[in-house]
Amino acid sequence: MARLAKKRDFPVSQVRRYLEPGPIVLVSSAARGETNIMTMGWHTCMEFTPALIGCIIASGNHSHLMVRESGECVINLPTTALTDIVVGIGNSSGSEIDKFAHFGLTAQKAQHVGAPLIGECHANLECRLVDESLVARYNFFIFEVVKAHVAPSPKHPETLHYTGDGVFMVSGKIISRQSKFLPEML
Repeated sequence: MARLAKKRDFPVSQVRRYLEPGPIVLVSSAARGETNIMTMGWHTCMEFTPALIGCIIASGNHSHLMVRESGECVINLPTTALTDIVVGIGNSSGSEIDKFAHFGLTAQKAQHVGAPLIGECHANLECRLVDESLVARYNFFIFEVVKAHVAPSPKHPETLHYTGDGVFMVSGKIISRQSKFLPEML
């Protein structure tokens, strides 16, 4: 049986370090003949079919207007091999530099959207904006994944998870309970 953990008060402004839902991703976008990449730490799966993803893109971010104008983006999943690039992208502005060129990343043509895939990433999810009703108020975008590209190996790549203050965790060991799930849940 699990033991009770002793707790202490914690600043509510920092609770995200315990709630970040998934790995750091790189969001690529294109509009008006230019491209950009942003680092994103907060996103959530909202539905399985159709595959819907919700995320925050702050209005002060260069990608915000590009995504609003084009109505699409690519959510790219980097592995730990790209840690320094992920940080560099997050600490720079696409209004000042071409991030693909500056960070030596390969822009690849997507099949269903105008935004480029990042070739060095483990997975690329081509997305279209399907609901922008919460964008003006909360900067919350809802995308539908229209095409997914995933490297076959490794099956469980090491991904980065941001905990705040410049600290990342790496995805850990795999714990499977598949035998306890009904087939329709897998």
